[in-house]
Amino acid sequence: MFTGIVEELGEVVGKEDLPDAARFVIRGPVVTSDAGHGDSIAVNGVCLTVVEVRPDGAFTADVMAETLNRSSLAAVGVGSRVNLERAAAVNSRLGGHIVQGHVDGTGTVVSRSPSENWEVVRMSLPASLSRYVVEKGSITVDGISLTVSGLGPDWFEVSLIPTTLGLTTLGSADVGTPVNLEVDVIAKYVERLLGERGR
Repeated sequence: MFTGIVEELGEVVGKEDLPDAARFVIRGPVVTSDAGHGDSIAVNGVCLTVVEVRPDGAFTADVMAETLNRSSLAAVGVGSRVNLERAAAVNSRLGGHIVQGHVDGTGTVVSRSPSENWEVVRMSLPASLSRYVVEKGSITVDGISLTVSGLGPDWFEVSLIPTTLGLTTLGSADVGTPVNLEVDVIAKYVERLLGERGR
């Protein structure tokens, strides 16, 4: 489990395409400082398992075809910057919201509206996910826990403060950039429970 509070901007320093998977090498000295084989690190909101931690502050992770097909990681290459977060410790503060690292779908950056102290970013929202998104509710975009500040039938907006703009990939995501989306898991559980009860 994660909280959606990005710990550092990492860099993809290696990528090997395999027949039904890909192996990534990602540099992130903060997240690898106490990482070991088998640990979980969220990369742009996708929970990946550490295969190896290297002396240069990088780690390797294998990504299967299912994950590549359902997330934006297929478009990530050497030199790409990625949001990194270690799995939450039981005794840590929950600064964002409950994030599983299981991408529900992808959207794209539709527009950016800068102002003096923040920036409003609009993103497309797949129809299959729209029922789980509410204004002032939480959503995870590329691993970042954000509050929905505006909502339409096929889009949502988030208002980004300078810290988020400076310390995450959303600060430089151009219009058209694909993003990973994870909706609030509690909403999905509530829907399932109410559906079962209705039967």
